[in-house]
Amino acid sequence: MTEPIQIGDQVKIYLDSKFGENAGWYEGTVFRIDPYSEHRNFYWVELNAEAQAILGTKQISVFNPRNIQK
Repeated sequence: MTEPIQIGDQVKIYLDSKFGENAGWYEGTVFRIDPYSEHRNFYWVELNAEAQAILGTKQISVFNPRNIQK
């Protein structure tokens, strides 16, 4: 079993085809975790500078656990 993601962890997040040509993996740091249910959370990630420049945003939330990894 993998270690749970915690605040301060460096992670990679995956943005799918809804992001068009910007789909792909991006790096950032988890700064907040909001519980959703017993088994799922919203992970708030502050993107690194390169990802911010590409996506035009500083922070993003990730809900699907398949789209975030340490």
